[in-house]
Amino acid sequence: MILNTRIWYFFALIALLIGSVPQANAQQNTDLTTIKVDELTDDQVTELVKRASDAGLGADEFLQMAQLRGMPAGEVEKLRGRIQDLDTTGTAKRSANASKRDPRQQVNMNEITRGLYEPQTEIAMAAGGNEIFGTSLFYQTNRRLSFEPSLNQATPKSYILGPGDVVFVDIYGQSEQYYEATVNPDGFVLLDNIGPVSVSGKSIESATEIIKNRVSKFYPGLSGSNPNTFLQVTLGNVRTIKVHILGEVRLPGTFTLSAFSTAFNALYAAGGPNENGTMRSIKLVRDNKPIAEIDVYDLLINGTANLDLQLQDQDVILVSPFQSRVKVKGEVKRPMTFEIGAEDTFEDLLSYAGGFTDVAFKDRIAISRITGNQRSVSDVYQNQFNLFTLKGGDEITVSKILERYSNRVQIKGAVYREGVFALSEGLTLSQLVKNAEGLRGDAYTERASILRTKADLSTEMIEVNLGAVLAGSAPDLVLKREDVVRISSIYDIQNEHYVQILGEVKKPGTYPYSESMKIEELIILAGGLQESANSQDIEIARRLEDSDLGTLSDIIPSRVNPNLSISPDSPSLQPFDQVIVRKRANFTMQRLVAVEGQVNAPGMFAIQNSVERISDLVKRAGGLNQFAYPKGASLIRRTEFFNTESEQIRRQRNLEALRLKLIEDPNNSEAQEELLQRLFRDLPAEKVNAVDTLLANTKKESLDQVAASTPGFAVKIKESEAVAIDLEKILQNPGSDDDLILEVGDILSVPKLLQTVRMRGDVVYPTTLRYENGRSLKHYINGAGGFERRANKKQTYVVYANGAVKRTKGLIGIRDFPPVEPGAEVIVPTKGPKMPLRLGDIVGITTGLATLALVMSQINW
Repeated sequence: MILNTRIWYFFALIALLIGSVPQANAQQNTDLTTIKVDELTDDQVTELVKRASDAGLGADEFLQMAQLRGMPAGEVEKLRGRIQDLDTTGTAKRSANASKRDPRQQVNMNEITRGLYEPQTEIAMAAGGNEIFGTSLFYQTNRRLSFEPSLNQATPKSYILGPGDVVFVDIYGQSEQYYEATVNPDGFVLLDNIGPVSVSGKSIESATEIIKNRVSKFYPGLSGSNPNTFLQVTLGNVRTIKVHILGEVRLPGTFTLSAFSTAFNALYAAGGPNENGTMRSIKLVRDNKPIAEIDVYDLLINGTANLDLQLQDQDVILVSPFQSRVKVKGEVKRPMTFEIGAEDTFEDLLSYAGGFTDVAFKDRIAISRITGNQRSVSDVYQNQFNLFTLKGGDEITVSKILERYSNRVQIKGAVYREGVFALSEGLTLSQLVKNAEGLRGDAYTERASILRTKADLSTEMIEVNLGAVLAGSAPDLVLKREDVVRISSIYDIQNEHYVQILGEVKKPGTYPYSESMKIEELIILAGGLQESANSQDIEIARRLEDSDLGTLSDIIPSRVNPNLSISPDSPSLQPFDQVIVRKRANFTMQRLVAVEGQVNAPGMFAIQNSVERISDLVKRAGGLNQFAYPKGASLIRRTEFFNTESEQIRRQRNLEALRLKLIEDPNNSEAQEELLQRLFRDLPAEKVNAVDTLLANTKKESLDQVAASTPGFAVKIKESEAVAIDLEKILQNPGSDDDLILEVGDILSVPKLLQTVRMRGDVVYPTTLRYENGRSLKHYINGAGGFERRANKKQTYVVYANGAVKRTKGLIGIRDFPPVEPGAEVIVPTKGPKMPLRLGDIVGITTGLATLALVMSQINW
């Protein structure tokens, strides 16, 4: 009857809601035959669905009722489509609404406070460097604590509702309805069309019964012996509570926490107990009455702390000072400081410490205890662990077992299986050798040694004839605990045998000696013969023993087949032989020289014969071109060469070692200078041209300036030098003394016609001047501003383009300056800084002169 009345009332509201439709009037407020769904706005459709939900009708029920009241089927389907398009079934249909709910959230999330404190070490170090057990649960370094409970857990039945909680009431079955309400500050939830229901201070379970009794008046199917409608109450968004944390904690104060929080959540937010706080007796006070006592060790040791004890608004957590602490050192799994209860025994403490380690000595434990004004030591044996009651200040030390064996013997040396063996009753030396799987072939059986440890820990060495013992001709020796048997190898007591090969092989060096070794076999080990090797001229230098003092070695000439096949007369090598493979007398490698600059065909050239000269090289290079300046030509000659491939490899390795040293220490000035020096000599032969070209370009700089600006310049000059030549005279008189014979690595450099003169040194303005034919040196010095005050005019010299140097000459005050040619460089040295005379120096000089004058006058007299 009530439901029918509501339906009639609902359709009356529909008529009023769509009063803008012309066919509808007050007399026909329940006649839906003239309603046009297309003429309804989205807001009107939304309001229809909301009204239907408030009347307890789902979307399908609402549309079915509308069709029964006369709404055409086509309009019903249009209305169904409009409802689905607008997605407004959230309050009309239970199954759809469940999927639209937001996840449970925390009310006033911004108000929840979390502990934030700077890292401190006083807790970890409060026990003299021994960490206090339990502090790691709360002690975190430099991070914001957010130890909040999960909001996705099922609502505990014991959860107490309070102001701020959001409650979901679901009615399902024959009738479907959904309510969402917030507990107001007065403790009521207001359900639409039902009224307020008091739930504050009630558990979820109790609140469910109260709401069910109230709602059953409107939904009869909830009650009776055979109900067809059901009700469920769940917790939506969770309120926050304020908890006061006092006493010996890191951050005492009032904290805003989730209502799901436990005492551990609150302690974590406050940073946990400080260095003086207890972890064994933390009190939870509610309404001025202590309701629980929390032991953190229960959680850490057994995992059985009061985790279900949820906090309520205005609860107080009180952390008192600690009761008593003891320290455990040594072989336990947690060597730390522990807080103990009044009746805790050593067995309890051992469980806190995680038990003994594997190497702990468990039979006796030493405990240092405060007695009066001093300490005393107590020994606690294993059968007393559960009886010995601990006291505050106790220090327990758990020792290690001794590093010794009760039944160990060892065997080392020339046996197949060295190692440690168990000492059985009556074990003998021969039986131990058999247990080690016998002697190796290189075993020295004339003697074996047994190192025996005496009762006073001193040792003695026992020597036996192992061969006789194993053969049974000598008595066997019974071994004792900690005996070490050593059997030497025959190679341990003799020098290592080797042979050496030198000369024209690919890998000269020292190699192990083998019995009946031939020369050919040693050459193969050394990588074979070099192309330059003379296989018919090989010497064996053999060590002589007990020979005359004048004879150092025995020289044995030998030869090998070029294919290294062993000939019948090939001698066998002996230990320490040295094999020397000589070079063929007529073997020579190609020797290269280079021409660069103003010739018709510059490049690399091979020396044809041993007397080839500079003029021959110019002819092979096509002669000089029209731009050549022969007066400026120079010959760059290396003064040091790599004679062997092994020397190149060695120097390249030295360069690599220097490079690595500079990578490790870029500021190593010694390594920098050494590397710069070696760059001009420690390069393979094919790199010589680039290096010498650099020298040819720098030869025109003054030696003073280059030496001052370039570390290792002296090494450059030493390793590659510019030889002054007169190419004009050489080409006019080929084969003359000026026409030098070429050497490997020579570089002939022919520059272009130069038109400048460089001024360097102690002139007013060092610069580069245009060359003027016929001008003297003084003209160019004046062009650079003249001499400086400290210029050494008498030592002025000229470096010509070909590397030749001429200096100023003087006779009776007349200076003969050298001529200047194109590309020349004029160098004016300095006299150095002038040292001013001090008064003492002047007096000394004056006195000396006066004394000299007096002496001379006396002599004349």
